[in-house]
Amino acid sequence: MNGAESLLRSLVASDVEVCFTNPGTSEMHFVAALDRVPGMRTVLGLQENVVTGAADGYGRMADKPASTLLHLGPGLANGLANLHNARRAHTPIVNVIGDHAVDHAHLDAPLTSDVEGVADPFSHWIRTSKTSRAVGRDAAEAVAAARAHPGRIASLILPADASWNEPGVDAKSIPIPAPTSAPGEVIEEIATRLQQSARPALLMNGKALRGRALELAAAIGRATGARVISDTFYGRLERGGDRAAIERLPYFPEQAAEAIADVTDLVLVHTKAPVGFFAYPDKPSILTAVTTRVSILAELEEDAEGALEVLADRLGVPAFSLGDFRATEPIPAMPEGDLNPFTLAQAVAATMPEQTIVVDEGATGSVFALPITASAPAHDWLSLTGGAIGFGMPSSIGAAIACPDRPVLNLQADGSAMYTVQSLWTQAREDLNVTTLILANRKYGILNAELDRTGAAPSKEAEKLFDLSGPELDFTSLAKGMGVPAERVTDAAALGRALARAYAEPGPHLIEAML
Repeated sequence: MNGAESLLRSLVASDVEVCFTNPGTSEMHFVAALDRVPGMRTVLGLQENVVTGAADGYGRMADKPASTLLHLGPGLANGLANLHNARRAHTPIVNVIGDHAVDHAHLDAPLTSDVEGVADPFSHWIRTSKTSRAVGRDAAEAVAAARAHPGRIASLILPADASWNEPGVDAKSIPIPAPTSAPGEVIEEIATRLQQSARPALLMNGKALRGRALELAAAIGRATGARVISDTFYGRLERGGDRAAIERLPYFPEQAAEAIADVTDLVLVHTKAPVGFFAYPDKPSILTAVTTRVSILAELEEDAEGALEVLADRLGVPAFSLGDFRATEPIPAMPEGDLNPFTLAQAVAATMPEQTIVVDEGATGSVFALPITASAPAHDWLSLTGGAIGFGMPSSIGAAIACPDRPVLNLQADGSAMYTVQSLWTQAREDLNVTTLILANRKYGILNAELDRTGAAPSKEAEKLFDLSGPELDFTSLAKGMGVPAERVTDAAALGRALARAYAEPGPHLIEAML
């Protein structure tokens, strides 16, 4: 057994079942070992940002890491944008990054780079395996690091000679400690504040937006008068059906600041006090009012559900059942007429199947989608946590592989789609149940809004840089060229029919909605 085989055996033993990859020469022994080690599914992405984005979507839905396999520093660099998003989403990922053999590295061959230096800002854990004997142990420790609460990025660098040399020694999985409990005195103090506060609120993210944690927060809100709010962006929100509805913090900073301006006590659960996405001239970056007291119920490393359970008990919250806090707005009827962001959202809500996974990178085109789908059948919503565009299409790959029995709907702005459009090829190759809905307004719409907000003067050059209309993008042709059935729709009723057809047929589909 060589180092590469011990690596694979150790990953599989630690319940890493999927490897998203675009391999190169330094990873050939890893690739060759795949035939000798059962239990690892490999998925080819045609660009490394597809690979890392797919690992992000997989980890968000599977609650365990996939592996990536990347080619030296430049291959890793190509995937850093979606690793940034994954890090902000607290997604567990194990990166395996090939490197030159130790005796070759000092020769400064063309692909030589500081791989650890490239990985460092986007990783919580980094190690370079020095010998073949160390590889298996290092792999098990990488998985344990990735699975540590709340989910982390682990990067294992594998010199080619550590991969090809013998002996390799595989390692067993390492037990993962349970998340720690929030201190009792903290919960006691917060309970007192919620009972005495005039206008309290819970601001939540992470595992607080799942299952019973979300229901507990809603029950606490009803008992104390506290509003229950999610961050603007989150890794995964369980919503719809009988699940508890939750308010969302607005994106633009002055709207967000206004939304919580009168909050007297803000209690944080798996998040931090909100700040603006960007700085703007003459506008504050900190969004909480100076009069708002901010306290932390559960840090990211702590058990959010457990803390909310203890808090609810301390407050004497009455018993509740699933469905007590669900959204009550009716599901909209199938729309007709012009196709615009509002009627698009109506069509999405009217056609959404039970247990859909929505991957939202719609930007300005999906502005109404979240509120209008509040009463849709139970579904999960994945958002762009780090702001690095090109997330939606590859994350849909990972979500579909993690949950093969669930439909995936990717709300995808046309501008950011072009960052990782190669994802369509992988969706076709793997025959994934992903419906990509392109929100085609032929512009970087958000930048028009941001231009005004920064105080920069409008200009002809800005108009040109934000315009995607010339030459005309044709996503139906792009999709068909990569093996994905596609159609273009220009009115709301046609969109509803197209979505229904896509859900009814297995495999990937693309719908280009002309807004």
